[in-house]
Amino acid sequence: MSALVLILFLVLTFTAAALGAWSSFDGVSSWYPTLVRPSWTPPNWLFGPVWTLLYTAMAVAAWLVWRRGGWSEQRVALTIFFVQLTLNAAWSWLFFGLRRPGLAFAEIVVLWITIAATIYLFQRASTLAAGLLVPYLLWVTFASALNFTLWRLNAG
Repeated sequence: MSALVLILFLVLTFTAAALGAWSSFDGVSSWYPTLVRPSWTPPNWLFGPVWTLLYTAMAVAAWLVWRRGGWSEQRVALTIFFVQLTLNAAWSWLFFGLRRPGLAFAEIVVLWITIAATIYLFQRASTLAAGLLVPYLLWVTFASALNFTLWRLNAG
């Protein structure tokens, strides 16, 4: 049963990733290259491997929390996890799909807060689960700065 739940968390997490990627495909290839970008923008090839590791860590973290009492005992923590996962997918749609970096920045701030809340709630159930989300929070912190900079450089 536990292995099936891990697979379920992986499927749900990577479904959110796929929805985000699907909504951003056109914007990544046609719109994003036209933006003025800061010198510290990572190369495009880096995003796939980083996000693959982060999504895997997110799924494992949620599974570890689930193992500490299931949905009945971890309802709040897992609900906040799914909220942040939804916000994660929505950011791609706002930034790349709608091409609205200002709106995407406002949303990524909410995402950041929700990730921090998830870490706090996961910590109560599993230190390892909380620790697995720290790189994600750090990456979203960097992504927030990049989002803000892209918005400001390309406003107007």
